[in-house]
Order: sequence, then structure tokens, then C-alpha cells
Amino acid sequence: MADPESVVRRYYELVDAENYDDLVALFADDVSYERPGQDAIEGRDALRTFYEEGRPLDDGSHEVHDVLVDGDTVAVRGSFSGRQNGERVGFDFADIHEFEGETIARRYTFTDRDEV
Repeated sequence: MADPESVVRRYYELVDAENYDDLVALFADDVSYERPGQDAIEGRDALRTFYEEGRPLDDGSHEVHDVLVDGDTVAVRGSFSGRQNGERVGFDFADIHEFEGETIARRYTFTDRDEV
């Protein structure tokens, strides 16, 4: 069984590599992903669609600064640099990943930008 911190660190590697098959496999079938001011993404199929078609970020990378693990919850503080809608961006983020078993069941993202 993979520990939650390793799974979360793998998530950032996979999103940066745009490896969405392996990325989506890290999540529960009924995953819920929430971002302030935007509708929640519900379920693996919707999550895949978001990463393949709806995510406004690309050509970028995440740098993880801190990871805190408390049981089935992993909090991450980091920064992202890349492109959003064709323009170069850089911002800080905080993510919370809640696990059920070995998969991420709920994810919450907070950034210092209005919409990501």
C-alpha cells in the first residue's frame, strides 16, 4: 500500500507530465474536486475531461514546498509556473487531498489567483 504522501507527490509529477491516464487512476471513482468560485468536478470521467480539455494551465511545473500528513489528509503548499490561456504565469497554491483507502476521494485547491 502506497503512503498518502507518495501518492500526492506522484500526482504533481503526473500532472506536469500530462500523463492523465495514470493521474486519474490516483483518484476514487466518485472523486470530488473543488476550487473557489468554480463548480465542483465530480467523478473520474469529469476529472479526466477537466485535465484533457478544461484546465486553463499548461506547459508548466509544480514545485512542492511543504507536505503535511494527518492520517488520511495531505496538505501541500507549493508554487506553479507555466502558461494560463497562452500567457506566462506563476503563483502559489495550497492543496488538500483527502484519501479513502489508497485513492484520493476529495481534493481542494486554493491559489493566489482568481481562477485556475
